[in-house]
Amino acid sequence: MSMPMRELGATGMRLSVVGFGSWAVGGGGYSFGWGAQDDAASVAAIRHAVESGVNWIDTAPAYGLGHAEEVVAKALESFPDRDRPYLFTKCGVLFDPSKPYERPRRALPPDSMRRELEGSLRRLRTERIDLYLAHWPPDDGTPLEAYWSMMLSFREEGKIGAAGLANHTIEQLEQAEAMGHVDSLQPPFSAIRREAAAELSWCATHEVGAIIYSPMQSGLLTGSFSAERVAALPTDDWRTRAPEFVGDRLPRNLALAEALQAVAKRRGTTTASVAVTWTLAWPGVTGAIVGGRNPEQVDGWLPAGSIRLTDADLDNIARAIETSGAGSGPARPPHQAGEGS
Repeated sequence: MSMPMRELGATGMRLSVVGFGSWAVGGGGYSFGWGAQDDAASVAAIRHAVESGVNWIDTAPAYGLGHAEEVVAKALESFPDRDRPYLFTKCGVLFDPSKPYERPRRALPPDSMRRELEGSLRRLRTERIDLYLAHWPPDDGTPLEAYWSMMLSFREEGKIGAAGLANHTIEQLEQAEAMGHVDSLQPPFSAIRREAAAELSWCATHEVGAIIYSPMQSGLLTGSFSAERVAALPTDDWRTRAPEFVGDRLPRNLALAEALQAVAKRRGTTTASVAVTWTLAWPGVTGAIVGGRNPEQVDGWLPAGSIRLTDADLDNIARAIETSGAGSGPARPPHQAGEGS
């Protein structure tokens, strides 16, 4: 399957506009888990995505306390080197294995970063991470200069191909960029969570790749959710506590999903694909991380790589965003991006 590609900043990597996100395949048993998950189904989902033209996988040791990285390695073990996708992972979210349901620490002391990198290399069964990111700004007092300097050292050593930041602000990006080039940013971005539009614009003007996550808002914008389904989520699924899944936000978000479903019906595609393609229409976006717990879910968003939303579609979605009252941030991209949007 041919899939549109985009350059990741100045890294030289050409990425499929959608990549496989492995948060859910980490399974349950910890405070940010998705409930029980079948590893065989996860392996099948990853393999199906790669065989369908997806050429990068995003993971993190925080996903299932390392389990997601192990599942990714298992899924890729039979692919020849020429067909293996790029591997992206992160550091800085630390769980206490004896207390997995406690909130993890966000910590980036350099010695811990080194241990985390070596652990990810071992679990992923690789000698180099293609893109390594600081998962969150730390709350342990480690200054940005210290952890970004360590990231640059990893890049110079060849342990990683590219260095990036996830969930960081423009001010933090500028501070890091002054020390050494930031290869990529990873912010949350969807038709519900639109606040990162400013960071995306900054990336577009600084030759920084931008890989956005949660374009389907953790399933809310797939067209398959309802208030009843949300109420039936298992208690160990983190979404039962997520702000967008509770209170008066939920009906607003479901109203927006219904509007996206109408656009998808007119275009002969899936609601999930419309949600993902909407994020790809924003200037600065290199690609979108999309998850799948089985091959059927992967098929739900694969068309996002080949459809293009028209100006009329984007106008209709903007009106739906404003009418529903879902989320915050600009409701429409300033113009369409290139092929694959």
